Amino acid sequence: MKLNLNIQPLSTWLKPAEENKPLIIAGPCSAETEDQLVTTAHLLAKTGKISALRAGIWKPRTRPGEFEGIGSVGLQWLNRAKQETGLPTAVEVANARHVEEALAAGVDILWVGARSTVNPFTVQEIADALRGVDIPVMVKNPVNPDLSLWIGALERINQAGITRLAAIHRGFSSFEKTAFRNEPMWELAIQLKTLCPELPIINDPSHICGNREIIPYVSQKALDLDMQGLMIESHLDPTIAWTDAKQQVTPSALSDIIDNLTLRHTEPATRALSDKLDELRKQIDKLDDQIIQKIAERMSVVEKIGEYKRDNDITILQVNRWDEIMHKRSAFARALKLDVNFAAKLLELMHSESIRKQTEIMNAKSVVE
Repeated sequence: MKLNLNIQPLSTWLKPAEENKPLIIAGPCSAETEDQLVTTAHLLAKTGKISALRAGIWKPRTRPGEFEGIGSVGLQWLNRAKQETGLPTAVEVANARHVEEALAAGVDILWVGARSTVNPFTVQEIADALRGVDIPVMVKNPVNPDLSLWIGALERINQAGITRLAAIHRGFSSFEKTAFRNEPMWELAIQLKTLCPELPIINDPSHICGNREIIPYVSQKALDLDMQGLMIESHLDPTIAWTDAKQQVTPSALSDIIDNLTLRHTEPATRALSDKLDELRKQIDKLDDQIIQKIAERMSVVEKIGEYKRDNDITILQVNRWDEIMHKRSAFARALKLDVNFAAKLLELMHSESIRKQTEIMNAKSVVE
């Protein structure tokens, strides 16, 4: 299934500030004071590496009492920064009033935040407010890992007539505590790109990382996965930032991050390289066919096991046997220098399918009886 979105190329509404450099949207997490925002904007513009200036004007916070944004007055500060630096501006909108005020203030780009994307009613309200308006809109992935919600939000905005449309990948909430503030779950962004190859996807390493130290790593990986740009939070002095201090970088540090990024080609540069890649891909295709054939053979044996268990009243799940499989196969994978986590996920997937097939066989007996 392919997504049927009517969208314009990103290059028609936003371009990299430097040739052969990634597209960068940057600015403070929150507009705190006029001086803080305008000074940060000048420092970012001075780098010559910024495509657009972002700032949080309205901040949806998890708990009441936290700083929820400076409000509408921040739009005036943002407009001043735009006039003085020439940078196009971007803000998050969470309801129809935000849209109306941002448009009236001359904001150039809007984005729908993760907390809004999760609610179709909120997205529809924003979409209705945008109907008849020609402005670029970016949609962040929802807080929870739900690709359908992300797609639905993009479709609602697109159906309102917005054709300058992009997605923002900012990671997903997870109960597991890892090095990331929000788990990247790159596979969901890849699935979205597969469903709609022409849809620009911009990565938000600030929210994925939650700390500035690993922003370079995530930024490079995003570009290696052919994402079209980065949204990185930048503050003139992150140590005193009112919100998300740990994930913001100074304009100078941001410039260094950009300088150390590598932009790779989507296709081989020469015919010889292309031929070599085609040859390797043919090997992959052949191996994939063999793997699928072997999995089919495995499932055929699984069916026989299911029939045996059915006929002899044996339970489907054999915990000891499963533990034995995981232990032996993981050790074998390690010996072959395969990633153990990958091997475990593959085994779990096949085990789940084995249980499903055996359950079908058990239920088939019950239906006949």
